Amino acid sequence: MKNQSITEKKTYIKKNTKEFNQIILSLFLGGFSSFSILYCVQSILPIFSKQFFLTATESSLSLSATTATMAVGTLFTGILSDVIGRKLIMSTSLLIASILTILCSIVEHWKIIIFLRALIGLSLSGVVAIGMTYIVEEIHFHSLSFCIGLYISGNTVGGCFGRILSSIVAEYFSWNTALFITGCFSLISSFLFIYLLPPSKNFYPIPINYKKFLNNFYSHLKNPILFILYMIGFLLMGSFVTIFNYIGYRLILKPFLFSSSSIGLLSIIYLTGVYSSPKAGILTSKYNKGNILIISLLLMILGLIITQFNHIIMIILGLIIFSGGFFASHSIASSWVSSYAKFSKVQATSLYLFFYYSGSSVFGTFGGFFWLYSKWFGISIFMTIVLIYGIFLSVKLKQLN
Repeated sequence: MKNQSITEKKTYIKKNTKEFNQIILSLFLGGFSSFSILYCVQSILPIFSKQFFLTATESSLSLSATTATMAVGTLFTGILSDVIGRKLIMSTSLLIASILTILCSIVEHWKIIIFLRALIGLSLSGVVAIGMTYIVEEIHFHSLSFCIGLYISGNTVGGCFGRILSSIVAEYFSWNTALFITGCFSLISSFLFIYLLPPSKNFYPIPINYKKFLNNFYSHLKNPILFILYMIGFLLMGSFVTIFNYIGYRLILKPFLFSSSSIGLLSIIYLTGVYSSPKAGILTSKYNKGNILIISLLLMILGLIITQFNHIIMIILGLIIFSGGFFASHSIASSWVSSYAKFSKVQATSLYLFFYYSGSSVFGTFGGFFWLYSKWFGISIFMTIVLIYGIFLSVKLKQLN
């Protein structure tokens, strides 16, 4: 009876209302802050290599350490938010991550930088794991895919901003200054997020039941459809981060000889996600989402093939197609998890994000070995095999659904 009364009290926010626009704007700012902090180091990996005498693999740890702890954190911040609320966890996480980024800018020892970046990842998990849950709880299901697509677009803009800002500032000043400015921008965005985000209407505190917590994880993992979606997320993020981790190393070599700021400007390509993420959400409401997912993965492979041409225009074109396919695929897979899970949606989403960011850490660092021995061709072959396996999983997913 209690659950029934709670269900009856729920009021979902519809598209084109004031509250809907407030949620979109505030979560955009939250994503902007989180992902600018997360990815601000990616475009300056070659600078870290030069500054600290590191290999490409060692330099990539500044990102992989962050995504690794973020992946672990997503498993627990969701259930913690079940007890104390969504907004409080997200707000605290943003503030801590911003402050840690500012602290990171004054450190001169590589191991300490990696340690701080790991703490930053743990902090950011409080936003990444709960943002989609907040949307699923508050937004009317008719606008759910569209809203998640826009949320991912906000994450994309933040990641793009962080990469471009850090690369330009690092070239003309230093990597320390780049991280300091990124931290300050994120701190301001965090305060705006806190001010704008409406309190949850459909959140009701749930005491932690550890046995139920573990049983829910097990139930989600043994569900064949959810497990395949988790694996697809693992492969998607792994391939995306690997490509953009090492494209900078390719472009600083002959015949390109790009500067760090020029490499950072390639992050504008990420803005394809602003279009492809919500577009994928619209297409899945009209057509079979399994087919759209397969097409998106094929676009990623096509983009990789085009980057084999040793001409900058072709490389950029290939990266645009690859990125568009990635953001569409991620939008489909993540919203599929949210809509398919019939219970404990927080944990279902947390598991997806765990696999998603684990892929970033594993492939993002492991890809360095392919770069070391076979340069860009080795990276491309590795990622193409990964994406072909993703298509195989998508076909199986379509058969099961």
